[in-house]
Amino acid sequence: MHADQHGHERGHAHAEREDAAGAHAGHAHGGHAHGGHAGHEDVYRRRFWINLLLAVPVVVYSESIQDWLGFTPPDFPGSDFVAPALGTAIFLYGGAVFLSGARSEIRDRQPGMMLLVSLAITVAFVASAASTLGIFELEFWWELSALVVVMLLGHWQEMKALGQARGALSALAELLPDEAERLHDGGSERVPLDELEIGDVVLVRPGGRVPADGEIVAGRAELDESMITGESKPVAKDEGAAVVAGTVATDSAIRVRVTAVGDETALAGIQRLVDEAQTSRSRTQAIADRSAALLFYVAVGAAVVTFVVWALAGDLDEAVTTTVTVLVISCPHALGLAIPLVIAIATSLSARNGILVKDRLSLERSRLVDVVLFDKTGTLTRGEHVVTGLAAADDDLALARAAAVEGDSEHPHARAIVAAAAERGPIPAAADFQAMSGRGVEASLGGKRVAVGGPTLLRERGLEVPDGLREETQPWRDRGASVVYLVEEGRVSAAFALEDQVRPEAREAVDSLHELGVRVGLVTGDAQQVADAVAAELGIDEVFAEVLPEDKERHVRELQDRGHRVAMVGDGVNDAPALARADVGIAIGAGTDVAIESAGVILASDDPRGVVGVITLSRASYRKMLQNLGWAFGYNVLAIPLAAGVLAPFGFTLPPAVGALLMSLSTIVVALNALTLRGLDLRPGGTARRKAILRT
Repeated sequence: MHADQHGHERGHAHAEREDAAGAHAGHAHGGHAHGGHAGHEDVYRRRFWINLLLAVPVVVYSESIQDWLGFTPPDFPGSDFVAPALGTAIFLYGGAVFLSGARSEIRDRQPGMMLLVSLAITVAFVASAASTLGIFELEFWWELSALVVVMLLGHWQEMKALGQARGALSALAELLPDEAERLHDGGSERVPLDELEIGDVVLVRPGGRVPADGEIVAGRAELDESMITGESKPVAKDEGAAVVAGTVATDSAIRVRVTAVGDETALAGIQRLVDEAQTSRSRTQAIADRSAALLFYVAVGAAVVTFVVWALAGDLDEAVTTTVTVLVISCPHALGLAIPLVIAIATSLSARNGILVKDRLSLERSRLVDVVLFDKTGTLTRGEHVVTGLAAADDDLALARAAAVEGDSEHPHARAIVAAAAERGPIPAAADFQAMSGRGVEASLGGKRVAVGGPTLLRERGLEVPDGLREETQPWRDRGASVVYLVEEGRVSAAFALEDQVRPEAREAVDSLHELGVRVGLVTGDAQQVADAVAAELGIDEVFAEVLPEDKERHVRELQDRGHRVAMVGDGVNDAPALARADVGIAIGAGTDVAIESAGVILASDDPRGVVGVITLSRASYRKMLQNLGWAFGYNVLAIPLAAGVLAPFGFTLPPAVGALLMSLSTIVVALNALTLRGLDLRPGGTARRKAILRT
């Protein structure tokens, strides 16, 4: 951990130890602990209000304030010590957070923000104490108090913003019910989640949440998986289907056999991914950390020069005042918040949209991608054959008879024909089913033997395709479709085209990538004509066909050798080498399998438009980082000379408390700018909002 971050954590830990109320860093829910910045936020809020109350009488009894406003506060024995006594309490109680963090940074020999803040308040305290003892003629207690209060306000807002950004973790934990309804021989019982064991059967009622990962053993329901995959449409689940903890049975009850509990559930895995992505470092963060350390030396150097110049000018009081102001206004508070807050918001936003970031560098690199290479099967297509063409004298009758023959077959073509026929009407019953390996199937239908098969079956039986049927099927063969024939009474009576169905959302994904200036490639083991047909339908720019799984990596490398930044999109199984070779590896359709090691980014749903969301989020978050860094640096470039007194010859000097206020305002600007990222709509179809925020 970088010293600046380490100093922050030390300050947070000290605040929690010292605070009498002791805010908890997290809370437990259903056996899952979560929290973090919420506890820090409570501590800083409490300290802010306590120190603000202490600061009011300090300001009231400040001679400078009295002179400016022309009033006299009530006088009583010891009233002269109100400001020194309460100011000291503010320094020791309110400033303890910053002093603790500064000690950590000194020990690590990596100065940062906490050391700068501590230096400023210590200088102000020493100068004020010296004035009280008659060594100086300076009255700094109100400025010290205002400085500590404003800095606590800034940290409170920082913790609040970070807490909101990390709310995705809390939201994920809240997806789980408090209890589960476990079934046993005598009925059912309500049990806490931590008492569930693998193999238990639980009842999930309509509208209830699934308490643990499992498999449906009875019932059928449509499940709302939007909180896991980002897919808003409920998914129909039947017996044998896998279900995920936290999803909702929307319409009917199901019985689920538990297959994973506790930290082994997909939801817990997603929580770990979000947490790791938010706490891992990025190149941009490293730049900000180095800049904060550099700013310490710049600030100290500027403060030394300021003090020397003013002292040589014969104004020691102004030398101390301007030196303190330089130290205050150069605190890199905004710089420390510029990157972490954007990262926290980006990773929580991605998690809510089914984009799971395993490696934050992958998300960061996504903005540079200029070629997205899709694996075809299961990515741009469904990976399931469907009937796309039918040629017969009576389409419905031919399809029904073919489905009857195929009814007992497990071949993908058979399932496609049966599914297509079932949509059109009843399917007659066949008997004496016979599978002919590599050729087709045959069965008795209405007392006649009927066969369904491909060209091999026709060659074996010496059958010719009628000319009319041949003409209708030629375009199917040209685009690489599988052609299956219905054979009755020794002749070919019908033909069916079967193809891997292109996902309806794939075209929108390709078009959206083109709008972003990204080329789209296709890599597949299918025949060239099949790949070309899909590419033509979707508008894909480059095709690599008839590629073995182990050779996909070679084509990724080929594109990289041509100077492209490549994102490879695959299923994370046989595409592992290509995913690892690509600049960004994106596993799509992974559902809740967060253990895919070869991908830096995982899309929980199988919607290829999620790739657009990855690139959009990367570009938007990087732009916010640059904006925040620009504001933080620009603020210091302008503020340090102003604090040093360059306008003093014109009668303007900047008080330390005003410097603290300006510094805190810069932090608020950075936080508000980062929070606009939360309006980024990564859902498919969210183009308008996406474009709007990309322009900001």
